[in-house]
Amino acid sequence: MAKDPILDAVDALTGPFLDSGLAEMEVEVGGVTVRLARPRPPAQAPAAATPTTPFGEAAPGHRFVTAPLTGVWYPAPSPGARPYLVLDGEVSVGQVVGLIEAMKLFNEIKSDVAGTVSRVMADNGMLVKRQQPLFEVRLA
Repeated sequence: MAKDPILDAVDALTGPFLDSGLAEMEVEVGGVTVRLARPRPPAQAPAAATPTTPFGEAAPGHRFVTAPLTGVWYPAPSPGARPYLVLDGEVSVGQVVGLIEAMKLFNEIKSDVAGTVSRVMADNGMLVKRQQPLFEVRLA
């Protein structure tokens, strides 16, 4: 069986490379190039920070009710009807807070928090993206 010049070069260079402390080494001889490199340590993950959203953070003691999907936001069951929620109105867990139209379907959006509406953040007919805040609620 014929000897492989690349494997011979790797065998010859591995010992000196490991003893050298070099991070990497490349040798070219007679048209054969051999590159040896030490594995790099995994990058340090940045320190855990408070998750932020492009929409800002809720005020202390408040939480956002967010859109669970992307679509057109409607705060009332029909045009001209009274909105499901109003500023300073009470909201409970599981209460319908509006509708999002996506792919010609109207989806009821329900609150996952209870409290008082302190800020309305989406206008009627506005395109909202998934996880975009619709309301800010002062927790009960």
